[in-house]
Amino acid sequence: MTAQSRAGASVEQTLETVFRLESARIVATAARVVRDLGIAEEIAQDVFLAALEQWPGSGLPDRPGAWLAAAAKHRAVDLVRRRETYARKLAEVGRTLDEAAYDPEPSGPGDIDDDVLRLVFTACHPVLSAEARTALTLRLVGGLRTDEIARAFLVPEPTVAQRIVRAKRTLAKAGVDFEVPYGADRAARLDSVLEVIYLIFNEGYAATAGDDLLRPALCEDALRLARVLAALMPKEGEVHGLAALLEIQASRTATRTGPDGAPVLLADQNRRRWNRLLIRRGFAALERAVEAGGANGPYALQATIAACHARAATYASTDWPTIAALYARLATVAPSPVVELNRAVAVSMADGPEAGLALVDALATAPGLDRYHLLPSVRGDLLARLGRTEEARAEFERAAALTRNERERALLLQRAVQAAKSGG
Repeated sequence: MTAQSRAGASVEQTLETVFRLESARIVATAARVVRDLGIAEEIAQDVFLAALEQWPGSGLPDRPGAWLAAAAKHRAVDLVRRRETYARKLAEVGRTLDEAAYDPEPSGPGDIDDDVLRLVFTACHPVLSAEARTALTLRLVGGLRTDEIARAFLVPEPTVAQRIVRAKRTLAKAGVDFEVPYGADRAARLDSVLEVIYLIFNEGYAATAGDDLLRPALCEDALRLARVLAALMPKEGEVHGLAALLEIQASRTATRTGPDGAPVLLADQNRRRWNRLLIRRGFAALERAVEAGGANGPYALQATIAACHARAATYASTDWPTIAALYARLATVAPSPVVELNRAVAVSMADGPEAGLALVDALATAPGLDRYHLLPSVRGDLLARLGRTEEARAEFERAAALTRNERERALLLQRAVQAAKSGG
């Protein structure tokens, strides 16, 4: 490989990384001008291709993300100016279209001065179904691929692709403004917004595919959005509940992988390395959730479970009976097979692996779990604890075949080997 080709490959890798991190802001910048999410995403892709052509020759700019955002803004402005309806659009966005002074719009007491949050609320417009809102926002804000979103939803990839295409068309046809709503309209969209932020964080916390277990940038984006929402809506208990959950979960990030990137199970994590500042922030947010009357909300309950883990000095001292009871409450508030699977794990720790296995086996035919790798993974762990090592090996191998994350696959295959050795 020549020096020039190596330089080009390096630029391409850097550009892909920058675009993945900044795509939400680039789309949001364009959407604020053109008022159309589909067109905004096309502009972002055009800018990416332009950089791919220019940067190998001109070199990387000092601030690649700013370069991409500025290029997207200029293309969006040019597109609006070419439209026959430019005068009307100009009246809508006012002097913000002036390229020399394109600054964020001034915010009032109830405004969210953040283009990405505008993007989230726009994609969560009630004209869309709940599934379409979440899929579209994960695509635009989280930068997730269609297959990653499908994995998060436990639905086929073509289903998600159709939801995204239809959602863009619906928003364009309805003429939805790129804005943060107020009053009852804001409350109506809040559940979808919280769900989206939660799923974005989860994708960063445990990536569905790829060579890395973690995608820290997604965790950081989700945490930032949750904090801004909590500051904006101080009386919304579930907003604080979500913020609390993400703060506490994020506190473990540094210990979830080893120096080589391999996953580290919760039982083996060095709890002294958990981020105490984030834990304190999470506890404070949880208190605010309770004060706002949101103690029994699904996010607040999950935050309370996370708080139980954070308070335990060691894995052995974890209050598993309380966690099992909290999962039972969560199952009544937000029933789902995944919640039941987590409850089974907690029950196995509180009452023994046989009790947990009975709950797991009852989930074997639950909708959406037939391709969910954590079901055989949990079952394999319980079987191993019961000494049924050959069955455990088969379950770990089945889980490894289902996951699309290389780090998880390696860990599951390793556990399968350990089970086989233990049996031998």
